[in-house]
Amino acid sequence: MMARIAPKSLSILRSLSRSTSNFCTLTENRSEKLERIADEILSLTKLERNDYAVLLRYKMGFNNYGPSVTGLGSSSSSGAAAAASETKAAEKVVFDVKLEKFDAASKIKIIKEVRAFTDLGLKEAKDLVEKAPTVVKKGITKDEAEAIMAKLKDLGATVVLE
Repeated sequence: MMARIAPKSLSILRSLSRSTSNFCTLTENRSEKLERIADEILSLTKLERNDYAVLLRYKMGFNNYGPSVTGLGSSSSSGAAAAASETKAAEKVVFDVKLEKFDAASKIKIIKEVRAFTDLGLKEAKDLVEKAPTVVKKGITKDEAEAIMAKLKDLGATVVLE
């Protein structure tokens, strides 16, 4: 990797690392290690680099939707920080509202209510309600989910949070 940096830039970087006397040995050790890793990565084939990228994302805790809830963290984190990340993982932030069943007499009112919070057309809302049990709203906050649940329960529907 250092071969791709212009010689002038390389000399500037080395002089900067030497000028900081407190971090000199740490910087040199890190830069040597990073140079070795970069050289090894550059020596891989395209397919091997792709596999490495997937493995690295997995090891760092990333998935298709972004970083994991626990985050990257460092191996030297304290017990309190680890406990805090575990409680964050335990708390659910995104909810789905699932319509389990409903009274046949209140079907029209339920369809109107589903249309109000989903922005669906009449036919789509009717089809969705008739497919019960089904999820009528996905990926919402707890407050929104509870408000929707209360409205649907008042109309005679059985609703659960997922």
